[in-house]
Amino acid sequence: MSKKKPLSAALLAECQAANALFLSKKNALGLSQKLIADTAGISPASVSQYLNGTNALNARFAAVLAKLLDEPIENFSPRLAAEIASLTAAAEHSNVAPMLQPHREAREYPVISWIAAGERIESSVAYPCGIADEWLSSTENAGPRGYWLRVKGKSMTADTPPSFPEGTPILIRPEGFELISGKFYIARHRDGETTFKQYIHDAGVGYLVPLNSAYQTVPLDGSWEIIGRAIDAKITGM
Repeated sequence: MSKKKPLSAALLAECQAANALFLSKKNALGLSQKLIADTAGISPASVSQYLNGTNALNARFAAVLAKLLDEPIENFSPRLAAEIASLTAAAEHSNVAPMLQPHREAREYPVISWIAAGERIESSVAYPCGIADEWLSSTENAGPRGYWLRVKGKSMTADTPPSFPEGTPILIRPEGFELISGKFYIARHRDGETTFKQYIHDAGVGYLVPLNSAYQTVPLDGSWEIIGRAIDAKITGM
């Protein structure tokens, strides 16, 4: 893996100016890198990388930081202040407003066990920070209690995509998801078993369907509860 190229002197100076403002005002305003991260929807590690000059500031982060610091963006990045002003002016002088493309920073989620995944449905407390040994990032929004699982067994391995071989990390959104036929979910049986399958709704009946035809399709009845939707996966062995 090639080493990340250092920032130019100008971009590094922006990061240093932003960090200096943060350090000078954080106590008076009750700010922390975690609070900035939560407001911006990114991880604390990403905030640190902006402030220490590992990554260049972008307009979205600069806007969030400026609002929290109660400082104009030009006080630490005249470049981004001018960029934002230019976009605003262009929109005001046009009868067609530009559609801004969403920019989502990667966020880290814990990798947990299948036993823990089954237990989460019974707990109202978010997954405690620092308790997981491994964390993986994703730009998908799994919510405040999102987590990764690793696929167990071969029931979701197929010869053609989609395929989830054993060991594939899958990101689970445990709250605020819709049940959509054809999407992938984890379900918990009343005896404690937790499984990852494709949900198919056909003729008024829901099924948990494996991608491997050697495994059995399971009708959804009162003994099963859908406890999360898989919204991202990482291909292993690359």
